[in-house]
Amino acid sequence: MTPSELLSAVEEIAKTITGPAAADVDIQGRFPVESIDALKRAGMMGAAIPVELGGIGCSLSELGQMCMILGRKCTSTSMIVAMHHIQVASLVNHGLESDEMVAYVRSVASECRLISSGTSEMGPSGDMRQSVCFVSPNEKGFTIEKQCTAVSYGQMAQDILFQARKGEDSNSGDQATILAVEGTYDLKQVGTWDTLGMRGTSSPGGVLKVAGAPWQILDAPFSTVAAITQVPWAHSLWSHCWLGAATEAVDKASKVVRRKARSQPGQVPPVAYELSKLSGKLQVMRSLVKTFTDEYTSIASSSDHSNLKSLGFALRENNLKINTSEIAVEIVTEAMRIVGIGAYKNDGEASLGRQLRDVCSGSLMISNQRIHETNASMLLVHKSV
Repeated sequence: MTPSELLSAVEEIAKTITGPAAADVDIQGRFPVESIDALKRAGMMGAAIPVELGGIGCSLSELGQMCMILGRKCTSTSMIVAMHHIQVASLVNHGLESDEMVAYVRSVASECRLISSGTSEMGPSGDMRQSVCFVSPNEKGFTIEKQCTAVSYGQMAQDILFQARKGEDSNSGDQATILAVEGTYDLKQVGTWDTLGMRGTSSPGGVLKVAGAPWQILDAPFSTVAAITQVPWAHSLWSHCWLGAATEAVDKASKVVRRKARSQPGQVPPVAYELSKLSGKLQVMRSLVKTFTDEYTSIASSSDHSNLKSLGFALRENNLKINTSEIAVEIVTEAMRIVGIGAYKNDGEASLGRQLRDVCSGSLMISNQRIHETNASMLLVHKSV
């Protein structure tokens, strides 16, 4: 299968499966099993894996487009797919040192394995660059116990990628990246996932206990994995998910305005001017996402990745996440005003309640306030504007 063929398959799945199931996924707060199963059959789990390793070899831009398409129908489904791709990219870009890891990555594509993220932890106050748990070496490999505040769709995934201190004596920022493979870990759920939005992501906290082999620890330190892959991929793909929800909101508002215009031939409905403003805001959001994704792709495809660790790039990737998460809320809220009571109702074709609740999560998943604090520190020494 080619990327374009997968894109066509995703469009069909979004239309025939993801969209029809979205309301029930939201109401029941359940994992979107029918959509994920369909995407697995289409080859989505191997989309970010190079062709030579059995995958489809999609670019970040192509993966983002697919997340956007899914995000129009169900932001939870889109976010699950995005999170999986981030974990896969981390392994492909930083973990192929051993034959065992190469074989594992091949199995992700061939066996349609879903990889979860377990980066959050009790203690570091949401800072994934700091860890409490640590790797304990033994004669067979290692053990780790991690108290996770959230494990992305953890009970539904086969494997989990997470970070921990390299050893008991390591400082909190001296971290390794670890792959917990099915059969080498136990995840005991702690609490529930009864949230305002993104209800289908099914990501309660848990106690993660791992007893793994040496190859499951990546050679690259987590700081490198995060800077080169995890953070830029996350901010790009998350933004595509929110862009999908925002695009759907504008589309619904556009249909309402056009219906009003047809009922008043020769007149421009007053809300059409509001729609014009909204369309411009959506264009700004699209441009932000595309500009950053293109910049990252250009640097990542070069032989010199040093710019990905620069203050300037860090500021731009942080600003992308802050701006798109906040603009998405503005767009959906303004679309609701244009649509009126139909957007407020949960049972109509113009309903936007789920989209609004979903995009409100954006500024909270890795708090925008925390990112602003990080940016403020960097701006004290970064001289370019």
